[in-house]
Amino acid sequence: MTARKTILDFRRMKKMKEKVSWVTAYDFPMASFAEQAGIDMILVGDSLGMVVKGYSGTIPVTMEDCLSHCQDVRRGAPKTFCIGDMPFMSYQVSFQEAVANAGRFLKEADMDAIKLEGGRRVCEQIRAITDAGIVVFGHIGLTPQSSGQMGGFKAQGLHVESARELIKDAIAVEEAGCEALLVEAIPPRVTEFITDKLDIPVYSIGAGLPCDGQLLICGDMLGMFESFTPKFVKKYANLANIVIEAFTEYIQEVKAGEFPTEEHVYNIKESEEAFQSLFREFE
Repeated sequence: MTARKTILDFRRMKKMKEKVSWVTAYDFPMASFAEQAGIDMILVGDSLGMVVKGYSGTIPVTMEDCLSHCQDVRRGAPKTFCIGDMPFMSYQVSFQEAVANAGRFLKEADMDAIKLEGGRRVCEQIRAITDAGIVVFGHIGLTPQSSGQMGGFKAQGLHVESARELIKDAIAVEEAGCEALLVEAIPPRVTEFITDKLDIPVYSIGAGLPCDGQLLICGDMLGMFESFTPKFVKKYANLANIVIEAFTEYIQEVKAGEFPTEEHVYNIKESEEAFQSLFREFE
């Protein structure tokens, strides 16, 4: 069995300029498919709130939601580095609660790391969690849990002043102990500067090419999530259409009495007369 990658592998990949590919997954089948394809990492994102549960955002997602889906993903991808996403209010209340909740991802779901959103304002939580021996991924730029303060799901760092704040956040989370950083929906020029500035790996979701690797949400890239498609998403498939067509064909065949056919049923193992005799017992 191939050993799981570790954070040391990702540091080495940054030095060697080898790009890292990762996706979100939320269940056993999707995680299994990603692992079979050779994905480097899987994020069990709180984006499950929208992709799986149909919420309008990530705010309603709970620790129990995240842990349950992390367990499903681990069973599907036992050889892949997996990251549990800390949901809203699982780390903001206190440092002690942040450490306890982060630890649950390792103890209960066998995750390799956790991810949390925010820059300088969560540095104390990052320090506390890393002091407990847990690998932490940071996340700055468009941070969905605080999108209300941003006026919605909007790109960040488009102007000099906001880019300056992002750079300060990036430096701060590295100094606080983050082992990697995800930057979301910021201009590639800013991504490039942050990637070159930091010693830790810097990964993009909607932040352009000049970084150490890319993340996409599985429902977006596979064309399964139809509510909206972010500008930065490339659809590598359109599974929604395929699934709807399959359901439509199934419905038509059921209505027409065309399914199931002989190949889809189990045949009796004794004579027809024996079964006729059995049925008469109940007449």
